[in-house]
Amino acid sequence: MKQLLFGDLTFDEMSDKVVKMGQAKFRAAQIYEWIYQKRVNQIDLMTNLPKVFQQQLTEEFIFPGVKQVMKQVSKDKTIKWLLSMQDDANIETVLMPSNYGNTVCVSTQVGCKMGCSFCASTIGGIERNLSSGEMVEQVLHVQRFLDFQKERVSNVVIMGSGEPLDNYNDTIKFIQVINHDKGLNIGQRHITLSTCGVVPRIYDLIKDAPQVTLSVSLHAPNDELRSEIMPINKKHRLVDVIQACRDFVDMTRRRITFEYALIEGKNDLPKHARELAELLNHLMCHVNLIPVNEVAERDNKRTNDNGVEKFKQILEKGGISVTVRKERGADIAAACGQLRAQATKQ
Repeated sequence: MKQLLFGDLTFDEMSDKVVKMGQAKFRAAQIYEWIYQKRVNQIDLMTNLPKVFQQQLTEEFIFPGVKQVMKQVSKDKTIKWLLSMQDDANIETVLMPSNYGNTVCVSTQVGCKMGCSFCASTIGGIERNLSSGEMVEQVLHVQRFLDFQKERVSNVVIMGSGEPLDNYNDTIKFIQVINHDKGLNIGQRHITLSTCGVVPRIYDLIKDAPQVTLSVSLHAPNDELRSEIMPINKKHRLVDVIQACRDFVDMTRRRITFEYALIEGKNDLPKHARELAELLNHLMCHVNLIPVNEVAERDNKRTNDNGVEKFKQILEKGGISVTVRKERGADIAAACGQLRAQATKQ
């Protein structure tokens, strides 16, 4: 029998599970309290559970579900962990402290199959999806670290390795577990999900997680260029992605964020900025401009500061809300997939 992680079960599923194990339903609330509020890291520390039940849980569940392989701390206080799963697969999790709270960046897959030309996560393709429990364990790992500082995880961005909407069911269950009021109680409005633009799943999000912040990786203002940079565009064309975004805004009243990685000489020219402003006209959105992270295995070069500022000004002139994303953790390979790729080489 395959052992579960506690985060593989929603609260309702945990309630059903403990009843099947011969226990009263209220035991689920006790388990949730020990894991998500008191944050113990051993089942035998759940002292209000009967010893026999503790033994049952030890047989049914793996706890904790990740092991720390490596930790790097940036001069800007960004922290990146390389975490090992039970099958020895490695994934990355990042903590980004700021004046607005502590943000955790979570991975949803081991590797990625989207093939974006600038991203280290896609090097080597995809190994497998992560379970909801493996995603939850990433947040718990960071929260236990923050407990020593008497701080808490305030925001979660599902922007690490992998395409969340390609692992849809477990990603939604992950959101449900960390959102539950008996769990970590992180509100949906404090959760951002980033996607390459899997159009059918954007519509599913409208009913399953309507209050999350949706962030769409755009990186080009037209189909020809976007297909070159992002192979997924050959399946989900730009016109369909933008329409799905308009429908998301109309049905949830939540603003969309677009990510745009600026690559020197590729997608950063004034004509691209003007085309992007026209594409996003009358859409309730915000654009994050990101000077591309230079990855050793890729030949992309970042746009210089002057080019970034010109691109930003053109968008603003076109009525688009825009910021340049502050670079975090550049000295510790904090971009998606970089640390894992280095560890794999070693």
